[in-house]
Amino acid sequence: MNHFFSRPARTVSAAVASVLAACCLTACSGGRTGGSVAVRVNQVGYVTGEKKFAYVMGDREQLADVEYEVLDERGNTAGHGGLGPSLGGWNSTYTAVRTVDLSSLDRTGTYRLRLVGADAGPETRFRVAPARQLLDPLRADTVHFFGTQRDGADVLTDATGREPSHLTDQEARVYEPPRADAAAAGPEPAGSGGPVDVSGGWFDAGDFLKFTQTASYVVGQMLSTVRDTPSVPGLREEARHGLRWLDRMWDGTTGTLYAQVGLGSGGKGVRGDHDVWRLPEEDDRLTVEPGDADYLIKYRPVFRAGEPGGPLSPNLAGRVSAAFALAAQTEAAEDPAQAREWLDKAAAVYARADTRPDRGALVTTVPADYYQEHSWRDDMEWAAVELARGADTLGDARRSRWRDEAADWARAALKEERGGTLGPGDVSALAHAGLLTSADPDPGLAAALKAELRRQVETGRKRAAGDPFRSGVVPGDFDAVPNTFGLLATAELYARVTGDHRYDEFAARQLAWVFGANAWGTSFVVGAGDLYPHCLQHQVANLAMSRTGRGDILRGAVVNGPNDAGLLKERGTIEGGRPCSFAPDGRPWSEFDGRGAGYVDDVRAWQTVEPADDFTSTALYALSLTAARS
Repeated sequence: MNHFFSRPARTVSAAVASVLAACCLTACSGGRTGGSVAVRVNQVGYVTGEKKFAYVMGDREQLADVEYEVLDERGNTAGHGGLGPSLGGWNSTYTAVRTVDLSSLDRTGTYRLRLVGADAGPETRFRVAPARQLLDPLRADTVHFFGTQRDGADVLTDATGREPSHLTDQEARVYEPPRADAAAAGPEPAGSGGPVDVSGGWFDAGDFLKFTQTASYVVGQMLSTVRDTPSVPGLREEARHGLRWLDRMWDGTTGTLYAQVGLGSGGKGVRGDHDVWRLPEEDDRLTVEPGDADYLIKYRPVFRAGEPGGPLSPNLAGRVSAAFALAAQTEAAEDPAQAREWLDKAAAVYARADTRPDRGALVTTVPADYYQEHSWRDDMEWAAVELARGADTLGDARRSRWRDEAADWARAALKEERGGTLGPGDVSALAHAGLLTSADPDPGLAAALKAELRRQVETGRKRAAGDPFRSGVVPGDFDAVPNTFGLLATAELYARVTGDHRYDEFAARQLAWVFGANAWGTSFVVGAGDLYPHCLQHQVANLAMSRTGRGDILRGAVVNGPNDAGLLKERGTIEGGRPCSFAPDGRPWSEFDGRGAGYVDDVRAWQTVEPADDFTSTALYALSLTAARS
């Protein structure tokens, strides 16, 4: 989960393995050598027909006369020249970051980059290939990540040897959210409600909580990927798994939407999910009675998003409605009757949205600090757009009304809210692009929506202009990596709806940054490239999977990546966890920290290496849009 406060075996297919083996050609992106020069490349590979940049970081004077040479697979010179001008210093050791422009290399193959005039260690290898060849294995890996995240009876036992877990969620009891003045005593059961079946779904992150807030966002992105981009093996069924859980979280008979399963942190005499490190199936084996400290670990509480039959927080109502409406669209061809049921459910949730919420009253999670959100009109716009699309697919007469409402919500969002980076707290990019491609807005609104999408990407481009690695995010902030994927997705959406490709180079640099062309020389997606996180703060990965970076790793998991270096200075212990800390060549990651940003690959560092569902679904969507364009 996107935490704001500290808290304490799979088989790879032969086809995927062969592609990954071809990708694993760099030696830590060529960066960990005996000297103070480091080379950073996109370890997954560069897309043919696009701009391609590597980075050389070192002492300013040492790099003054350095040149580069590129050799092809036969050892022939494929390129050579001088380094580009310094893009700025990174830290006191690496006082200059200079570029190597590889854009002229467009023939598919593996190349070797070496520096001439500096002791930069071994050659650095990289690939050039079409986008689908590079990205399809990674897209498939994200689907496998969600398979590992499954909860309930329908777990994938071939992934890590998992067993069914949290079967007590089939008869869960509803609780009132803990009050601030009584948090130490834990939540109290609600006066009515339950038992309810909230089993299944996905764990939200490295813990075992389940949130409607993020699950609806993930399902919506998955189904948008199914509808709009080249197919990904297993994605449709994985989305259906998430849909089945969302369906359980919505009780249409009583008009109740449930927001969360599980208690995050406990208190006096009560332990919550974050207080215990274990495999999820162990919770069902507990022998507990009411009043025992671990009672709410086995018999997990369910929290409602509002009173039964009452108005719903519009952010949750909007995105749940959008997910159901997308299900109507993607199921229409195979099962029209089921698709109409999804559309009716989407309409029912949408109709219950409280469109005049009190300031600060949006419901996300319990506590709300886990996932903060300040906008909601974008969620309602997304819902109306997808409802109209679903109605159009099924010949439903409500199409015109929902299309008009989508335009109204878009105008309200443009006036009242300032869109941020695509993520669980802001879906305006999805909503605006959807409206432009499906609802034929009037010229004035269409121009305003395109300008807003451009503004969101331009915000990242302006940041990148001042960053030595041309990153569009602030690397010392939370969610640096998922925000990068959010910017990449928005750039691709902008190009789709406008035909304007001015941000293609920016997008290519962002893709390279998350896959190794960054100060630390590591990919932030497990299994992507040659160097990636080994020691995830993820209980299943830590207790039941490999910690060596080889074998049964949590392929496809996307982590936060760099964060505020000050948050990483002190790390405690995890009771019940397996120790794990990794740094290539035994050199500290801190050598490459700079500009207030730090990174460590350590199971205790949730700030940098805890994967999350929303991180990974945003990456899936961004990579799929990139693959579709090519």
